[in-house]
Amino acid sequence: MSELLSIILFLASVAIYAWKGGRNTWWFTAILLVLGFFVLLNITLYASSYFTGDGINDAVLYTLTNSLTGAGIGKYLLPGAGLLLALVAVFVALGWVLRRRRHLPYHFGYSLLALLLALGSVDASPAFRQITELVKSQTREGDPDFPVYYKQPAKTIPNPKLNLVYIYGESLERTYFNNDAFPGLTPELGALKDQGLDFTQTEQLPGTDYTIAGMVSSQCGIPLFAPFEGNASASMSSFFPQNVCLGDILKNSGYSNYFIQGANLRFAGKDVFLKSHGFDHLVGAEELKTVVSDPAYRNDWGFYDDTVLDEVWKKYEELSRSGQRFSLFALTVDTHHPDGFVSRSCERKSYAFDGKPNQSFSAVTCSQQHIAALINKIKASPWFKDTVIVVSSDHLAMNNTAWKYLNKEDRKNLFFVLRGDEPQQETLAVKRSTMDNGATVLDMLGGDNYLGLGRSSLSGQSLSGEFLNMKEKILAWKPDIIRLWNFPKEMKDFTIDREKKTIAFSGSKFRLPLLVRVSSKRVEPLPESEYSAPLRYQLADFAPRDNFVWVDQCYKMARLWAPELALSTGWCVSQGQLGGQQTVQAVDKAQWTGKTAFRDTVISTDRYKQNVDRLKIVDDDIRYKADSFVFNVAGAPEEVKKFSGISRPESWGRWSNAQLGNEVTIEFNDPLPETFDLVITAKAYGPNANRPVPVRVGNEEQTLTLGNDVSTTTLRFANPTHSNKLVIVPPDPQSTNEGNILGHSPRKLGIGMVEIKVVKTEG
Repeated sequence: MSELLSIILFLASVAIYAWKGGRNTWWFTAILLVLGFFVLLNITLYASSYFTGDGINDAVLYTLTNSLTGAGIGKYLLPGAGLLLALVAVFVALGWVLRRRRHLPYHFGYSLLALLLALGSVDASPAFRQITELVKSQTREGDPDFPVYYKQPAKTIPNPKLNLVYIYGESLERTYFNNDAFPGLTPELGALKDQGLDFTQTEQLPGTDYTIAGMVSSQCGIPLFAPFEGNASASMSSFFPQNVCLGDILKNSGYSNYFIQGANLRFAGKDVFLKSHGFDHLVGAEELKTVVSDPAYRNDWGFYDDTVLDEVWKKYEELSRSGQRFSLFALTVDTHHPDGFVSRSCERKSYAFDGKPNQSFSAVTCSQQHIAALINKIKASPWFKDTVIVVSSDHLAMNNTAWKYLNKEDRKNLFFVLRGDEPQQETLAVKRSTMDNGATVLDMLGGDNYLGLGRSSLSGQSLSGEFLNMKEKILAWKPDIIRLWNFPKEMKDFTIDREKKTIAFSGSKFRLPLLVRVSSKRVEPLPESEYSAPLRYQLADFAPRDNFVWVDQCYKMARLWAPELALSTGWCVSQGQLGGQQTVQAVDKAQWTGKTAFRDTVISTDRYKQNVDRLKIVDDDIRYKADSFVFNVAGAPEEVKKFSGISRPESWGRWSNAQLGNEVTIEFNDPLPETFDLVITAKAYGPNANRPVPVRVGNEEQTLTLGNDVSTTTLRFANPTHSNKLVIVPPDPQSTNEGNILGHSPRKLGIGMVEIKVVKTEG
C-alpha cells in the first residue's frame, strides 16, 4: 500500500508542477532534487532486492561499508550499466517534463503543493522506510534481558581428541535436498547427509543472511550487526573484539586453525574476522594462484570448487600425517548467485527444471559432487576416526535463477555432521538456527554446550525453540549486539603499531591509514578503501573547526605541513583543525604512543581555504625537492614540468600503463644537460622481461634491458639539441588486473619504475 501511495504522490507532484507551477528556477531545482531522490531510493531498493531478495537490509549496508575487494562483479556489470542508463534517462525525462510549461508565470501555491507531494512520496516509499528503520535500530536502547541469554563459554576444551573439518556450502540450503521437489539434484551429498546427524529445522534469522554473517553466527553464536558510523566496521582491525568464538576456543585448546576458499579473503572483511578469532592460516584467491596447477582456471569470484576442495584434501592429509590437532574450515563459491558456476570436472554439468536447463540448479548439482568427493576421501582415510565433518550452508540462497522455485518450499539451512569416532545416523527435527551451529560443534568436541546466543542441539534448547518469535527477539537485541563491538566514544591516548599497521584507542583497534573526526561527544573513523575517496580528499570536506587525527604515509601530508618528509613512505600522525593549527609527527618507533592535543586557536578562513586547496591538488601536480624521480610517492621532483604514461604509486614504485599512454614521457622545466648519465632502477612486467626497451632523449636512443626483479642500469646520453624530454617505450604492455583496485579497468603494464636520476657528466 505504501508503495502505491508513494507512486501516486510522485506522479501528482510531477503533474501539478509541470502543468501549474510555472517558471521559477529555485522551485524547479528543489522539486527536481526531491523527485530525483525518490527515483534514486527506488532504484537502490530494486538493486538491493536483486541481490538480497529482501530490499535494503543490514547485508546491503554492511557490504557497502566494508571491503569489496574480490567481489565477483562480472555478472552484474550488464544489469548495473542498464540500471545506470535508466537512472540517467529518468532524470533527463523528469527534468524535461517539469520544464514543459515554463512559459507560464510562476505560481507559489501550486509549486508549494508539488514540493509537499514530492516530500510525501519520499516519506511513503518503502526504501525510505527501510533505511529509516535501519538507522533507528542503531540507536535504540536494546533489551534488558540480553545479558541473561548471551553466555560466554569456557575458553578451552578440557581434553580435545577430535579434529574438525567444517565445510560451508555457499547458498547450499537444505531445500535443494528435497528430492520430491528437485529430484536427482543432490544424490551424492544427500546420501552422505542421510548417514549422519541431520538437523532439519535450521532457520535463518536477521543478521545471519549473507556469507560473512553466516560465518559469524555459526562461529560466535551472534548475528552480524555492525556499527555504521563512519564505516566503522570497515576500519576496525578486529571483529567483535571482546567475544569468544569457536576459533578462539580451538586455538586456546591447541588446535591449528585453517581456512581455505577460492574467493579473495578481503571481501566483506572475512580476513579480519578470522584473524581476530583464532585463525592463523588463511588461504584465498591470492594465496591459491601461486600453488594451483592452473592459475587461469577461475570464475568471477575466484577459483572453482574442484580446485579449492582438492587443496582442502591436500591440507587434510598433511595435517593428519603431522599428528597435530587441527581444524580445517572451507567455503565453496560455485553456487553463488545470480546463477552460479559449473566447473569443468563435474560429471553432471546441467540440471533441467520445468523442461529447460537452469544454471543455478546446475551449479548446485555440480558443487555438491565436489563436496561429497572430498568427504568420501576423508571417510576412506585412516584419519577419519579422529575427525568430525560438518557441512552447512552459509545462508539461504539469495535471488538466483532457482529462487522462485525455492520459495515454494519450506526453506531451511543445511547442517549435518559425520563423526568418525561415533558414527550416528539420525534425523533431528529440533527447532534451531545457524547461531546454534558453533555450540553444537563445541559440544561434540568436548567443550561447553553454549556459545553466545547459540545452544547445542544435542544437549541444550535453542533460543529459537524458547521464544515464539525469535526474529523479533533478535531485532530487539540488535543494539546490544552492536555494543559488543566496543566502538569507542572518545579518543585521548592512542598507540600505533607500525608492523601490524594499526592504531588503538579506547579499547579498539583500527587499520591504517585512518582519518578520525573527534568531538566531545563522538569519534568518527574514516578509512581509506576501494569505495571511498583518499583520506586527504575526505579531510578536505571537514569544517574549519573540526578536530582531526590523520595517520597516513608521511609524504601524503608533507606538502601541507612538513615538506622535509616529502619522500618518506613511513607513517606520520597529523592532528589539529584545517582552519587552525596542525602538527605532524613521524612514527619513529615500532610501538608509538601519542595523545590528542587540540588547541583552542583562532580559526583563519584564509588558512582553511589554503589547506583545502592543497589537499585537493591532483597527485600528478604535486612537486617535491629531490635530485631524482622517486616513484613510490605521489608527484614528481620540482624540476619536472609534466609526465604521462605512468600509473599510481605503489609501495615499491610505479608501473608504466599503456592505458594512459603508449610511452612513458617525462618533460623537464629546463633542457637536460648536454651530456649526462641516466640511472634507472626498474623491473619488467611479464613478457617485457629481457627485451630491449628504447629510451630516447632528443634524437639519441639507447636500449634498456630489464628482468622481472628490480635492477639498476646507467645509460649515457649526449643531448646536443638541448631536449627537455625523456621518453621510454615499453615493448609489450600487458592488459591485467594484477595489483588493481576494485572497479578500475585493467591496466596495460610494461615496466615498473623505482627511481630515475639524471647525473650531469663532463663532455
